[in-house]
Amino acid sequence: MPLVTVRQAVRILQEGGLVGMPTETVYGLAGLATNPDAARQIYELKGRPSGHPLIVHLDHYQKVAAPDPRADLLVRAFWPGPLTLVLWRRWENGHPVIPDEVTGGQDTVAVRLPSHPLARALIRAVGPIAAPSANRFGAVSPTTAAHVREAFPGLPVVDGGPCEVGVESTIVDLSSEHPSILRPGGVTAEELERWLGPLGKPSDVPVPGTLPSHYAPKTRVVLSTDPEGVAAELSGRGERPAILRARPVADYARILYAELRRMDQSGYSVIVVEPASDQGLGAAINDRLRRAAASTNAAQ
Repeated sequence: MPLVTVRQAVRILQEGGLVGMPTETVYGLAGLATNPDAARQIYELKGRPSGHPLIVHLDHYQKVAAPDPRADLLVRAFWPGPLTLVLWRRWENGHPVIPDEVTGGQDTVAVRLPSHPLARALIRAVGPIAAPSANRFGAVSPTTAAHVREAFPGLPVVDGGPCEVGVESTIVDLSSEHPSILRPGGVTAEELERWLGPLGKPSDVPVPGTLPSHYAPKTRVVLSTDPEGVAAELSGRGERPAILRARPVADYARILYAELRRMDQSGYSVIVVEPASDQGLGAAINDRLRRAAASTNAAQ
């Protein structure tokens, strides 16, 4: 399937189909959030367990979720942008606006407004869109249209260029008394605490990307603050290591998944990765790297 325009993507979505959608974080596998059949297609295509909720991309959270004054604060501060809010679902006429197929059977719904202009154009045209990352479940997330087409050759994709942020959105749980971060991402804990005050311990609300093993290339990943030393030791054992060095966190996040993909396809036996500084956006980078290392080491 060739790349498609926004107009063509709108028609596909309205007819119940799926498209690859650019956002500022990663590319999404998009379907209408109010269409249970579209959600089922997403789970089947990704190979994703049906109990893992999908994030709903939309222009106003109260279209699908109950009002929350804390959400109003965060929306004014960070939307559009890489922040997902977990809120109680809105009901109309005895039925939830967003079906169980999208929420994984939970009474909460995860929502965000992306900043990418093409994603926002799609939302304006069709309404709320359910869109997890456009990759096979557990694999490295896509940050270009080419990555999506590698994973799903038959999927129509809107090409919005390389993703600006490069790692998934921060997920904040507002369904309990004490807000907490369920997944670190493009909005940092320090930024959130300026608006919410001290954050609580993460709740057990199911959200995307929080399994111990996730975001993984096929090649084994090893984390080390001394990547050259570890790579030399591995070479001495007959392995062929690649090295991914840390850099300023915004640059590191932007290139992280593309570099993991490139090294995964280059015949290396192991990828030695240097963690980021564990502050700000670095916390999100290190979260993804720990999960990638857990996945590939568990598979050995």
